[in-house]
Amino acid sequence: MSSEQTLILVKPDGVKRGLVGEVIARIERKGYVVTNLKMLTADRTILAKHYAEHEGKPFYEPLMEFMASGPIVAMVAQGERVIEGFRKMAGATDPTVAEAGTIRGDLARDMGTKVVQNIVHGSDSPESAAREIKIFFGN
Repeated sequence: MSSEQTLILVKPDGVKRGLVGEVIARIERKGYVVTNLKMLTADRTILAKHYAEHEGKPFYEPLMEFMASGPIVAMVAQGERVIEGFRKMAGATDPTVAEAGTIRGDLARDMGTKVVQNIVHGSDSPESAAREIKIFFGN
């Protein structure tokens, strides 16, 4: 099996709380390699491409507002089964039920907002990873 790549985002809540280094440290300790990294404030154009499959859903607008509310850190991580591995490291989307030891289980908290503020995003498939990496890093 060949090495794969995934897009990982540290969302505005993670950046604001100073958790970027912790997220990167966990990725590297797992043996994955960060091959590209940048901080940006995502505009609506980038976010609309990234969240295209959610357009029209009740949480779409609040999600767009949250993700544009401050800087994010986008990175490409590479390694064997990195997509599956990072999603396991990230933990359940809902931070209240995310297992201890996961990024969300240890670091995220339910803020009682319309949008789950859960520190990180990770691509869910090789196809999504390729599409999302292109959105944030181009070719």
